[in-house]
Amino acid sequence: ARDEVVILDMEAGIEHLGRGTARAVDKLIIVVEPGRRSVETAYRIDKLAKDISLQNIAVVGNKLRSQSEREFLISSLPGFEFLGFIPYDQAVVEADLANLPLLDASQPIITEVRNIYQALLSTTQAASTIN
Repeated sequence: ARDEVVILDMEAGIEHLGRGTARAVDKLIIVVEPGRRSVETAYRIDKLAKDISLQNIAVVGNKLRSQSEREFLISSLPGFEFLGFIPYDQAVVEADLANLPLLDASQPIITEVRNIYQALLSTTQAASTIN
């Protein structure tokens, strides 16, 4: 086994699953924002992924402004594996508008992305030792 990681950031929505471009992934990460439409899209992505035999699926909450939004996602997506929750930060919006590096704009986001990376790494390593 090679120690390589490739991350594909695909456009929002479900079209790429319908075209079958995600069939060879080791883990599908669904990024979901606190809102009904985003949760409904996550369920559609999960169903389509399972239809093409993808079973290793996780969720990352994005742009969360409060603990209640975190609780909303957890209660709305029972049974999903959550890798982490990225907070909303106006500094990221301002950095984007100024064409500056987004991660440099927010220490809380950097911390959470590192935590998500560690969670992803640990679940991937656990899966590779099982296979």
